[in-house]
Amino acid sequence: MENRIDLSEVDPKAYEAMIGLEKYIAQSGLDKTLYELIKTRASQINGCAFCVNMHTRDAMAIGETAQRLFLLDAWRETDLYTEKERAALALTEAMTLITNGHVPDAIYKIAASHLTQKELAAVIMAVVAINGWNRIAITTRKPLD
Repeated sequence: MENRIDLSEVDPKAYEAMIGLEKYIAQSGLDKTLYELIKTRASQINGCAFCVNMHTRDAMAIGETAQRLFLLDAWRETDLYTEKERAALALTEAMTLITNGHVPDAIYKIAASHLTQKELAAVIMAVVAINGWNRIAITTRKPLD
C-alpha cells in the first residue's frame, strides 16, 4: 500500500486531541475488557485492520479469550457475553452504523438499563473515540504493527 500522512509526526497536536479522549476513558472507570470489546467490534464493522489487530492483541493481553474474540462479530448468536456487554455491543453497533437509522430507542434503553449513567457516558465516548481512530487509521493507511 502507498504511504500516506503520519498525523502524529506532521501535527502532534491533532493526535494529542485524540489522546485526551483516551485519557478521559481510561480515568472513567470503564471496564478495560469491555472497552477492548467495544474497540474491536467497531473496528470490525469499519474494516480497520490496524485497529482490529491492535485491540484483539490488547484484549488478549488483559485476559480476554480467543474464543470470545473470534465470535465477537456473531455475539448475538452466543451466550458468551454478559448482558452488560451485549447492551454495550448493541449500542456500539448502532452508533457505528448511525446512517442505518440512528440509534434506536430500544437499544439506548437497554444500554441505559445495564449501565450506570457514568458507564453509559464512558461507553458513548468510547464508541466516539474508536470510530475516530478507525477513520484516522483507514484514511492514513496505518500499517500493521
